[in-house]
Amino acid sequence: MNQHVTIPRFYPIGTPGQPWGEHERAQWRASQKASRSYAADVLARIEKLRDSTDVVAYAAIDHGPDGSYPLYALRSKQWDDALPTALVTGGVHGYETSGVHGALQFVERHLADYDGRINVLVVPCVSPWAYERVQRWNPHAIDPNRNFVADSPCAESAALLNFIAPMADRFVLHIDLHETTDSDDSEFRPAKAARDGKGTEPEGIPDGFYLVGDTEDPQPAFQQAIIAEVEKVTHIAPADEKGEIIGSKVVAHGVINYPCRDLGLCAGITRAKYRSTTEVYPDSPRATPQQCNDAQVAAVRAALDYALAHC
Repeated sequence: MNQHVTIPRFYPIGTPGQPWGEHERAQWRASQKASRSYAADVLARIEKLRDSTDVVAYAAIDHGPDGSYPLYALRSKQWDDALPTALVTGGVHGYETSGVHGALQFVERHLADYDGRINVLVVPCVSPWAYERVQRWNPHAIDPNRNFVADSPCAESAALLNFIAPMADRFVLHIDLHETTDSDDSEFRPAKAARDGKGTEPEGIPDGFYLVGDTEDPQPAFQQAIIAEVEKVTHIAPADEKGEIIGSKVVAHGVINYPCRDLGLCAGITRAKYRSTTEVYPDSPRATPQQCNDAQVAAVRAALDYALAHC
C-alpha cells in the first residue's frame, strides 16, 4: 500500500477496508439530523417568486420516514421557444449552501434582466434532503454528482435528468453552482473512503473561487470571462505547489477541467456549448456568506452575458 494513503480508522461507521453494506448505510442515515429547513429557506422564497417567474414542480421524492420533498424549477416569465435557452443548477450537493442561495438570489434580482433575450431555467435545490442535513449524499449514501447517468440509482439525479430530457439538446449554456468546503477533507472524503472500503488522504482545500470546465469541450475564453467577473466580488484560488487545484492541473487562472460526462457530473447532462461548474470557498476568512452568494450570482450573469454575445 502507498505509505501516503491511510485508512480512516477514525470514521465512526463501518470496518476499515470493508465496503459498507445495508447495515452501515442505515447506521449512517440514522446519524444524519436535519439542522435547517428546506421549506423555510427554499420553498418560501420560491412562493414569493410566482408572480415574476413560472414555477414548475418537476418531481417529488419520497424519502420514507424523513418525508417527501417537492422539487421545483423557476423559468423565465417571458419564455420564448425562438430564443436560446440556459440552465442554472444549484444544491446538487445540499451542503453547498451558496449554490442554493446564489441561484435564488439570481432569480430574485436578475432573472428579469434577461427576458426577451434568453430563456433561463433555474433549478435551485436539486437535493433538499441533503440541504436540510448539510450533507453531500442522499439518504442512501449516494453522491448525486457522480450519478447523472442512465438508470441512475440516485433519485435526485434521475429526477433532474428526466425533467430536462425533452429540452436537453436546446441548451446553449449550463452552469452548475457548487462549493469546496473544509468539511470535504474533514468529513466527506473520509466518509467516502469508509463507505467504499478504501484509503484516503487529505487533498487540501484551495482558498478561493475556481471553475471546473469540461475536458470534452473546455471553452477557455468562456471560463475566463466568468473568472474576470467573479474576481470583482471575491478572490480566486491560486494553484498549489504542484500547479494543481484539488489534484487537477490548473489550465488557466482559477480553472481546472474534468471529464464531466464520464464522471456522471451534473455539468455533463446537456449538450450545451458553454458548460461550467463553480466552486466557492465559504470557509475562507476572506469571504462572507453574502460574498459567496454574490460570487455565484456574478458567475451566472457572466456566463449568460458571454453566451448571449457568442451563441
